[in-house]
Amino acid sequence: MKTIDLPPVWLAVFLVIAWVQSTYWTGLSFGGGWADFLGGLCVGGGVLLMALAFVQFRKHQTTVHPHGESNALIQSGVYKRSRNPIYVADALILTGLILRWDAVLSLPLIPIFVWVIERRFILPEEKRLRRQFRVQYAAYERKVRRWI
Repeated sequence: MKTIDLPPVWLAVFLVIAWVQSTYWTGLSFGGGWADFLGGLCVGGGVLLMALAFVQFRKHQTTVHPHGESNALIQSGVYKRSRNPIYVADALILTGLILRWDAVLSLPLIPIFVWVIERRFILPEEKRLRRQFRVQYAAYERKVRRWI
């Protein structure tokens, strides 16, 4: 089950729900090109943030897999601002596509997605990192926020 219990799978599920809603249950609209523009900025920002985070994983030669054991505590690059920039990027991508697809009724999916990601991935990851990096992680946790 851990092979498919990954954040991109959860993101895909939420995106499919939003797309289905935007395709089959229309009526409400964000109204205008501002939603397309803002949605594009969110998606682009999310992709850029994710790429910057992956660069840090590569640089520190540690796993990006949320169920894997880390061999380094990344505190540089985008990890100076957020302990979970990839999850922030996922939320930005979901938000951006909801805006672009004019899926008004899917807006509640954003906080639900954040809640699912936090419970399924972030809390267990933090527990492992606390156990593995003890003092170093405690200092990092005090200095950098979980999301933004």
